[in-house]
Amino acid sequence: MSEPADTPSRWPLRQVIAALVAGVLLLLGGFLMGRLMVPSAAQTPSTDSAEAGFARDMQTHHQQAVEMALIIRDSTQNEAIRTLAYDIATAQGQQAGQMYGWLNVWGLAQASTEPPMTWMMQPTQGGGPHEMGTAPMTGMDMPGFATPEQIDALKAANGEDADKLFLELMIAHHAGGVEMAQAVLERSSNDVVTTLAGNIVRSQQSEMSYMKDLLAEI
Repeated sequence: MSEPADTPSRWPLRQVIAALVAGVLLLLGGFLMGRLMVPSAAQTPSTDSAEAGFARDMQTHHQQAVEMALIIRDSTQNEAIRTLAYDIATAQGQQAGQMYGWLNVWGLAQASTEPPMTWMMQPTQGGGPHEMGTAPMTGMDMPGFATPEQIDALKAANGEDADKLFLELMIAHHAGGVEMAQAVLERSSNDVVTTLAGNIVRSQQSEMSYMKDLLAEI
């Protein structure tokens, strides 16, 4: 079957450039929002705080979600999945920019000398440890994070195989994002951080339910 003339892979150059510009504007908009929403020095976290760790690690987590969303957006012929991918890339790109803005306003480095995800091992506000145990975590332990091999498989897949793999990977990815957001909610009283984390939990749980429905239809 011949490829439809309007598939993303055949977009004119001006549309590709427009998409790239839109992506930059989303990150910039999120960055500016992050700067504007940080209220005062009274709520400025330290570099080893749960808030700072969340901002750094969730940026990385979101960036992979954007990457996967753009891969499937440019290959799928399923309009529901294409629309979902656009929504994910848009929302998570903006949120990543917002968290970048937090760290900038807080005067903290975008990267830490500590291994990724160590903030999730800090005690909760109730005094208890996180459910994931007591052993130090590494970057490989980021919840729901796809491996390089899985990303390569998604790039190589076609048709319904690609759609199915994307949904499976993104469902797991969202579940990991929800876990990270819930973890910072247990460890932070910073209004800006908890507001975004709560939004992430609600939106990604809703998208997970929708993706499971889409997966059942394939």
